[in-house]
Amino acid sequence: MKIGFIGVGNMAKAIIQGLLNAGFKGKNIFIHSKHKENYQEYANQFGLNSCDSNAEVIKNTEYTFLAVKPSILDEVLLEIKDQLKIKPINLISVVTGVSLSKIEQKLDGIKVPLIRTMPNVNVEINQGMTALCANDNTTTEIFSDVKKLFEFLGEITVLEEKDFSTFVALAGSSPAFVYFFIDSLSRAGVKYGINKKEATKIVTQAVLGSAAKILKSNKNPWELVDEVSSPGGSTVVGVLAMEEAGFMTSIIKGVDATIKKDKGLEEK
Repeated sequence: MKIGFIGVGNMAKAIIQGLLNAGFKGKNIFIHSKHKENYQEYANQFGLNSCDSNAEVIKNTEYTFLAVKPSILDEVLLEIKDQLKIKPINLISVVTGVSLSKIEQKLDGIKVPLIRTMPNVNVEINQGMTALCANDNTTTEIFSDVKKLFEFLGEITVLEEKDFSTFVALAGSSPAFVYFFIDSLSRAGVKYGINKKEATKIVTQAVLGSAAKILKSNKNPWELVDEVSSPGGSTVVGVLAMEEAGFMTSIIKGVDATIKKDKGLEEK
């Protein structure tokens, strides 16, 4: 399978790194971005094919990722339209806030299989979470191939497109929320005399283990909170203090704000 990337930003690099980790050969990955100085060294480092144009990426691949900012997507689609008329390959969009129908409109009736995806940055270490949906031109076989591709990078879920903004908050943006939580707990450790590096290690392992336990347990997270919170113990006092300070409310407000922003992008 030959895979292309139009755009070589952070998300594209995370996906590429995950694919390389999973055993994909650099010689089967073709990339192009607006400024060659930004991706030529990267291509050389990992043995990728550096292309001189977006159309050249399409020409050489079977599956190509659209991994550009929404503001330049129209320009990119205009550039590749003629090549798509010659070779209607499978397009995989990771463009934030842009629906399948908007991309189809910009392609002026060129019928290509188009899969919208929303991976999170953890695909870089093959522990990602990715949502997928497809247009009507995508066959079951093609969609299955794309799902398998992302399964190399972590877990997947197939969602209706209307739920993508919610997924952005729950999985796309949430790594930042989790990093924020870990850093906050670590700073509390520093407050009480543990150095930041050691505190971060302690908290990160605790979060990792807790997440793994949820995945393996048949109990919901709140039941596990109850298990740790012994009657009259220190944990329940901490939980109540966090909730008094608005812990759950602050998280939901963060999710609300993220969804609102993402839906605003889709409306433009």
